[in-house]
Amino acid sequence: MRCPFCANEDTQVKDSRPTEESTAIRRRRYCPKCNSRFTTFERVYLRDLYVIKRNGERAVFDRDKLAQALMLACRKRPIETGQVEMVVSKIQRELEALNEAEVPSRLIGQMAMEELALLDKVAYVRFASVYRDFNDPKDFQEFVGTLQAPDP
Repeated sequence: MRCPFCANEDTQVKDSRPTEESTAIRRRRYCPKCNSRFTTFERVYLRDLYVIKRNGERAVFDRDKLAQALMLACRKRPIETGQVEMVVSKIQRELEALNEAEVPSRLIGQMAMEELALLDKVAYVRFASVYRDFNDPKDFQEFVGTLQAPDP
């Protein structure tokens, strides 16, 4: 593994452990050249999964892009990075279980919204505002109006 700081190709693994319900291996690495430490993750990929975007364009599924979108929705909320990683892993496993080579982006967005609805209502509304392309405060009001108020 190449060091991301100095590009040295001779790095050492200092610690390995399973993460995310044993769906990945987390490796702490050390670079003897620049003395830097960094983390890598090893995951199983069965095959490339393609996303069909709204405009018809095809792109390879990028779990990091999904994670960034969810992290942005969860920004400044009481949600840990590990929780978001678990949601991303769950969505990826469900997509792979479909045994389809291509999935529509709207399906991924819907799955993300369902998970965020369970995790945090504010993050759910934030994600929905981008996913559903809210253009007016009225759009927010209508959407929030569909949310169930908690029982006292």
